[in-house]
Amino acid sequence: MLVTLEGLDGSGKTTCIEALRSAASLPDDTVFTREPTHSWYGEAVRRSIDDDDADSLAELFLYTADHADHVTNTIEPALSAGTPVVSDRYSDSRYAYQGATLSDRFEDAMGFVREIHEPWTRSPDATLYLDIDPETAAERSGATNKFETVSHLETVQENYERLIAEEPERFVRLDASRPEADVAADVVDAVETLL
Repeated sequence: MLVTLEGLDGSGKTTCIEALRSAASLPDDTVFTREPTHSWYGEAVRRSIDDDDADSLAELFLYTADHADHVTNTIEPALSAGTPVVSDRYSDSRYAYQGATLSDRFEDAMGFVREIHEPWTRSPDATLYLDIDPETAAERSGATNKFETVSHLETVQENYERLIAEEPERFVRLDASRPEADVAADVVDAVETLL
């Protein structure tokens, strides 16, 4: 089973992943992973995040290359071996974030991004969506890069809502505005139930 954690920057995904890693009740062989990855593709993504002048379309393809490598070399082998996988961000992040970044270039930017992934990506079995308003998200994240501004996060949130509306059975919405410990405990409970 592939379980993903999604949400705006500052929603608490990293804290929740740490809580999951410490949870004794999860299978010992659970693979914990993330996007962008720690591969050289992921490094290229991180470099583009820090470059305010990076071309948004070129950036999409950096993210897509990182995702393709992640699916091929981490996700599919683990799932083929019957090993559960928990990923901090996955394809929905690309749809929501790059869909927002490219909104000035394509009429349906998120649809364009999804269409590129459609033939080869592996959809999550379940996605925990850490729901938080863009203002709080930007404050928590420190708005340290171009993706963490309130205006950008508002569009990202709209894209996440569209994804949730299209696949409500896949998403588990959790209120991430609550204290970190409460959110992390709910995430651990949800993943225990799913796995």
